[in-house]
Amino acid sequence: MRDLFSFPNPVNEKAARVVAGAVLATVIVILATGSYWLLIPVAYGFWARVLTGPTLSPLGWTAQNVIAPRLGPKTPVPGPPKRFAQGMGAVMSTAALVLAYAASHTAADVTLILFLPAAGLESIFGYCVGCKIFGSLMRLGVIPERVCAECADVTLRWRSA
Repeated sequence: MRDLFSFPNPVNEKAARVVAGAVLATVIVILATGSYWLLIPVAYGFWARVLTGPTLSPLGWTAQNVIAPRLGPKTPVPGPPKRFAQGMGAVMSTAALVLAYAASHTAADVTLILFLPAAGLESIFGYCVGCKIFGSLMRLGVIPERVCAECADVTLRWRSA
């Protein structure tokens, strides 16, 4: 059971970018068509990835095992910031889902619009907004350094290269 509820560390950045691209495309479809039911698999995917990594996420599993290997060698990045980013996506997509069906589509759309720069930057440029927030929280002492030793000391990455 412990293996099921684990998150990879390191994460293949190429797989993370593929997932972000699929999220970006889905959010664009939702905003363009009003197909708010698509928030169900989006929210499920985020929760599955934050809780189990790619194990119970069809998108995460496909990105890691099928698509990313075809994009070249793995590009490892620390897992804890990616898990934090997935958690942010889980909260935001769940909020959008609840807003769409319990409050207003406009409120859901505002929440979904926040995904556009975040998923776009990750998928296109490899810039993870959630990871940057994670790093800021570490510098402020909100997240302890032991959560991600590599994040706290980038020289560890230089030594392994």
